[in-house]
Amino acid sequence: MKIKNTIISIWNFYVEGFKGMTWGRPLWALIFLKVIILFLVLRMFFFEPILAGKSEAEKIDHVSTELIKPTINNNK
Repeated sequence: MKIKNTIISIWNFYVEGFKGMTWGRPLWALIFLKVIILFLVLRMFFFEPILAGKSEAEKIDHVSTELIKPTINNNK
């Protein structure tokens, strides 16, 4: 029961805080918009779908090959 009251208190704290915002709402909207755009740009240009168009056996082979590749150790 005590944990439930604590969670409700925390929830009410944030709800009241967001209700009282004047500049905060547009700033949060801007932050969320920037994050969405950032992830969309990163996804399009930097993270290619390597496994797209491959059969199940080819996917398994590719993943297992990538997992067991030796790492380069220049400290020797």
